[in-house]
Amino acid sequence: MCPTPTPAGRHWDGSPRVTRRPRPLRVAGTSPSRLLRAGQSRLCRQCGNRIDLYQRTNERPVALHPAELAAADVPESCRWHLSGGIAHPHGDGSGWCRIPHALLCPRRTLTRHTAPGLEAIRRQLAVRTRRVIDTGVFTPAPAASTQPATATDADTGEPDRPVVQMLLCRYLAERPLTNLRCVAQTRHRHRCTRTVPASIGPAGTWRLLPATVQHGQLALPEGLMAVYDLGQLPYSEQLRWRAQRCPAHAASGAAELALAGWQPFDPLLHAAHIHTRLPHLQTRRQGRG
Repeated sequence: MCPTPTPAGRHWDGSPRVTRRPRPLRVAGTSPSRLLRAGQSRLCRQCGNRIDLYQRTNERPVALHPAELAAADVPESCRWHLSGGIAHPHGDGSGWCRIPHALLCPRRTLTRHTAPGLEAIRRQLAVRTRRVIDTGVFTPAPAASTQPATATDADTGEPDRPVVQMLLCRYLAERPLTNLRCVAQTRHRHRCTRTVPASIGPAGTWRLLPATVQHGQLALPEGLMAVYDLGQLPYSEQLRWRAQRCPAHAASGAAELALAGWQPFDPLLHAAHIHTRLPHLQTRRQGRG
């Protein structure tokens, strides 16, 4: 008996075989950001629930709840809508809107009364938070200290979150500069494993600069603070640091798989990250010279 071969493009039972070709992620040329949508979702460091990060006009990204909610359940001052990948802090006239995750995070204390629908979502997120903590899947981030850093903290080495001066502005880094990772996407669609500081070439210099508030306000009582100054680097190098890209991806058109970790430095809000002495590593290098 000669078996009947299965026709090409069909399963053994004769049903059609559907082949889906993988569609690569692409960034539109008119997009205001080179960040892929896949790189704008992460877990809240406090509760472990998913959040979506969206760019705002001339401001830092905002963390929104991933699902749309009925506008009637959300206070008018808390409604957000998306247009062209940009988040705007008001409604768009429709019956649906987005809401900041901070209003639903179960590990935050609310200062206002919310609608019953929002309270139900907050309870659901609280149950999930407890589940992932009990199973060991998620560990909440420790509460940040509100006390200013002492001089002995700076003697142990590079600060955990150094203050960097570039492009005539000061920024607070998300981690030590030696571990500042490039945000660009590689050819294998993974995040680049290189760091922003170049292995060769000029780098910044640790300096003691006045701890002044932006916009010409008076200086703080601390007087001087340790700042990693990049002002002597070429303009293109400062742009590369600001974009948080390694030298290999400085001029490439590769999309980004994460947001740059810079935060505009405010000495009043970030007093815990002010160091009044230069890092010990910098002092040792100067002594050898």
